[in-house]
Amino acid sequence: MSIRVHKAPVGKLAQTLEIDPHTLMADVAIEDGGDDLAPDPHDLLDSALAACTALTLKLYAERKQWPLENADVVISHEETPGHYRLNRVVTLKGDALTGEQREKLLEIANKCPIHRVLSGEITIDTVLA
Repeated sequence: MSIRVHKAPVGKLAQTLEIDPHTLMADVAIEDGGDDLAPDPHDLLDSALAACTALTLKLYAERKQWPLENADVVISHEETPGHYRLNRVVTLKGDALTGEQREKLLEIANKCPIHRVLSGEITIDTVLA
């Protein structure tokens, strides 16, 4: 898997993200000098956690044959110099879920792969090509 990013054919700052066979865009808000043509990089980071959480919960519940219809995830963030705080609200849909199953799903949400990455040590090595 590789991700390639280059200037998008539209907008002042917009970028095209090529992720294997998939193509996305990123931009920044007008007040930040962009054209607001696509989510900004912070939104993409936040959405990775939301998507991973929902997918992980659904897969876990299916494997356990639990009656989880859907997991809705809302992410917001707060940013101060040197600190980025993600706030995650998970709504489990499935009337037949027991209290014990709901608690286990909360535990599993905190173990989704992106949560683990973001909670661990991250190293970024950068070179000029």
